[in-house]
Amino acid sequence: MNLLLCSAIFSLTATFALCGIKDLHEHFEHFDETQSIDLHGLHNNGTLKLSPEFHKENTVTNDLSTEGEEEEDYLDLDKILSEDDDYFDIIDATPDSVSELKQGNILELFQGKTRIQRLNILNANFAFNLYRSLKDKANSTDNILLAPVGISTAMAMISLGLRGETQEEVLDSLGFRDFVNASSKYDLMTIHNLFHKLTHRLFRRNFGYTLRSVNDLYIRRQFPILGEFKNNMKRYYFAEAQLADFADPTFLAKANERILKLTKGLIKEALVQVHPATLMMILNCVYFKGTWENKFPVEMTQKHSFRLNEKEVVKVPMMRTKANFLATVDNELDCGVLQLPYVGNISMLIVLPYKQASMKALEKQLTPQVVERWQKSMTNRTREILLPKFKLEKSYDLIEYLKTLGINELFTQNGNYSGISEESIIINKFSHQGTITVNEEGTEAASVTTAGFMPLSAQIRFVVDRPFLFLIYEHRTSCLLFMGRVANPTKV
Repeated sequence: MNLLLCSAIFSLTATFALCGIKDLHEHFEHFDETQSIDLHGLHNNGTLKLSPEFHKENTVTNDLSTEGEEEEDYLDLDKILSEDDDYFDIIDATPDSVSELKQGNILELFQGKTRIQRLNILNANFAFNLYRSLKDKANSTDNILLAPVGISTAMAMISLGLRGETQEEVLDSLGFRDFVNASSKYDLMTIHNLFHKLTHRLFRRNFGYTLRSVNDLYIRRQFPILGEFKNNMKRYYFAEAQLADFADPTFLAKANERILKLTKGLIKEALVQVHPATLMMILNCVYFKGTWENKFPVEMTQKHSFRLNEKEVVKVPMMRTKANFLATVDNELDCGVLQLPYVGNISMLIVLPYKQASMKALEKQLTPQVVERWQKSMTNRTREILLPKFKLEKSYDLIEYLKTLGINELFTQNGNYSGISEESIIINKFSHQGTITVNEEGTEAASVTTAGFMPLSAQIRFVVDRPFLFLIYEHRTSCLLFMGRVANPTKV
């Protein structure tokens, strides 16, 4: 399974100094796709031998200079992940106010969760709200694809430079303000530290899958970016500022070539055009390739009917396998939920409404609380699974959708970007592009009460032959990596 999303591209323009930004030519020339490592090599104690080259290939950026970094930043993973370990291993006390909250409040989920899990719960909540905004403006027959972790990361990156009401809108909409208020130990920099730690956890460890993220920061020559913003982007998000001439067609060609290589050829022409007056661009890409724990035998794939709605049916290649899988039934939302694990600690949840009308209710009520209760109510047993092969390719300009979530001032002349530059600037583009391929090998890309659930004790077949949702989670961090809707597997 390959899944890749060019998660967010920001471009800022101004009505119109170099700041220690390295030259763009050096940035592109530095990328070397030939770096490789034998991932089957092991130390004597059975742990993986992961070289500096591996981590440079599987981390946030390939362009970080090793100057000033200790060798163990790449070699001694236990040392890396023990530094400030409280950021994702210590479970803080639940705030007293939670007990007084109404049932269904998102902070209820914080109990017993680590800091990084708490942040990812809010990231998922934001993702579900953004999904609903996309769904409301789409046809019921449209497929949808998002990379929530990439969008949240990009928004967190830009929030470093926001001030005043502009920053407050972003913090409130993403749930970051709720996170900070949940403990006297938290502040805004806790969030950025957690994104930094999440990067190490997700993208610097090898658990049998490939998961990588790339953050780039492009700056127009002579645009006076503030040193603090530039340094924080590199410190927390590994996005080292690169000089760029956005009016030069060569920039588009080289940037697209870089994205193409970083995404293993999945994202083509991520940048179609860039306004020549652009001053700064922030780019985030996420790539995932996973292999099913229980592969679907290729010889078992056959054409099968997929019901688009009550009247229309299409024939699709339907994969088939039989093994032990976790699953549950949600009677209140009238759907079945199946967990398909990848090698490693990542899995795909397939959420299958039983009736066409049930999809609308499911999409409306999808929350982190609902997902957690699904996972807690699952039972494990031998099941026969039928799942369609599909490939999605989607591209969105997210500005209008983000406005519906309360992020308005960010995209107006009143936006306060004074933490980025003293110049008057505005975001004029926030795009999101992605593709996912699900096949026999795996994937490559890019409040309901407990009484409403029951085990699938009597249901030994799970046939995905009608529109469904999918959610891809990394379980250790509770990170929602990708999500979407497959309304028609014959369409991209």
